Amino acid sequence: MNNAQPASINDETARKVNLVGLSREELTQTLADIGEPAFRAKQLWHWIYHQGETDFDQMTTMAKDLRAKLAEQFVVERPGITREQTSSDNARKWLFNFPDGNEVETVFIPEDDRGAVCVSSQVGCSLTCTFCHTGTMKLVRNLTSAEIVGQFMAARDSYGEWPSPQGTRLLSNIVMMGMGEPLLNYDNVAKALRIIMDGEGIALSKRRITLSTSGVVPLMDRCGDDLGVNLAVSLHAVTDELRDVLVPINKKHPIKDLLAACRRYPSANNARRITFEYVMLKGINDSAADARELVRLVKGIPVKFNLIPFNPWPGVAYDCSEPHHMKRFAEILNDGGFSAPIRVPRGRDILAACGQLKSASERDVAKLRAARQSEKDEAEKADADNATITE
Repeated sequence: MNNAQPASINDETARKVNLVGLSREELTQTLADIGEPAFRAKQLWHWIYHQGETDFDQMTTMAKDLRAKLAEQFVVERPGITREQTSSDNARKWLFNFPDGNEVETVFIPEDDRGAVCVSSQVGCSLTCTFCHTGTMKLVRNLTSAEIVGQFMAARDSYGEWPSPQGTRLLSNIVMMGMGEPLLNYDNVAKALRIIMDGEGIALSKRRITLSTSGVVPLMDRCGDDLGVNLAVSLHAVTDELRDVLVPINKKHPIKDLLAACRRYPSANNARRITFEYVMLKGINDSAADARELVRLVKGIPVKFNLIPFNPWPGVAYDCSEPHHMKRFAEILNDGGFSAPIRVPRGRDILAACGQLKSASERDVAKLRAARQSEKDEAEKADADNATITE
């Protein structure tokens, strides 16, 4: 199997269609457009999403002339890797790049025999949560389904988990908790997750996928009905006044509406509880009174809490709660009948922990685009000079 990085962008590659990210129906139609029958789509799907193959020539269940035909018109590409880092606690972070010069970060958090890939859904973010590093970026654009699926596939490349393993696998879960708000890129996220859940490919169960939202209430119902994946909600405050500051989308969808949407979420039950994420900010939201109000607010909703020690990043104004305050907060929630573990931070030394993800600066992206434009201008000038000499 060829797990090499995609070739550098050139005109020939740019003209080819990337088959990653196409739905089954789109893949079938794409092949029909070049005169190939529907069963070819099933074969390709297996090679792309079960075997993880990127080289058509290695797809040996198809005739050699068909493989050559596919290679002329299509590619099977992952995002490029600008940087890969492994932290002292074995968390791994990738800075992925796309042909337009934009980049996102993706993180893998390993446990003893399993682990979760934290996948990004947007370049930047529009929600400006004040404790989140990604929130300091502007929203640049949504990621495509290919770019979302590609992050997980590239992570599998890194750990050699192809073909899709049966039973135990290290990359066992996906959490849509990376850069961006998944529900504000719903169509692409939903398409990508359907590909990932397809039983004849990557085949991750919906029970192994968690989508995190800051509270885009109108789309929470749709997510539950369409996908049925696990839901995590970034709560972080027990009053609208504070949440308006920490999570500004609260001004549009206040806590009352958010909790009502949680109560309606179709797959929420005692076996599959909604996770409320709560970042612990010193002197801001970590008092015993806050904990008791939290118990009152969520009464009757099948939930568990994920208490997140605040992970600092350069220039941030917040501090992490003191350990004894976090412990007391968790005890009050436990006494109220809720599971409330305090998350052990992972990947802090490479800025891979919760709330720390941020891609290259806008200035770096601008430099990259300028360099590519300069290369293009020089190539065009050389072509023009050659044409003049020929004349």
